[in-house]
Amino acid sequence: QVQLVESGGGLVQPGGSLRLSCAASGFTFSFYAMGWYRQAPGKERDLVGTISRGGNKNYADSVKGRFTISRDNAKNTVYLQMNSLKPEDTAVYYCNAQRPGFGINYWGQGTQVTVSS
Repeated sequence: QVQLVESGGGLVQPGGSLRLSCAASGFTFSFYAMGWYRQAPGKERDLVGTISRGGNKNYADSVKGRFTISRDNAKNTVYLQMNSLKPEDTAVYYCNAQRPGFGINYWGQGTQVTVSS
């Protein structure tokens, strides 16, 4: 059974930091590109960042220089380090796994991040 379980969300003040984790199980983690997406109330789900099987990273312009995505294939986990958080970063953050060329796409259940004073 495929599972992506996010953790690490919460309430943080502007300028603060959080680290999200996504623990994967039920598939061969190293075969998959991993990503983080977010969805604010009333808005579409948008890309935050992705990391390929080989470790290549891609970020949305809005988070470049503030967020860092990383993966640990030994732990089947992908991380999102978020620094200098802004109120506009408030959203539900979702973990995603995609297998290139196979049309396979998995989603986690999401974790809430709220940036507010």
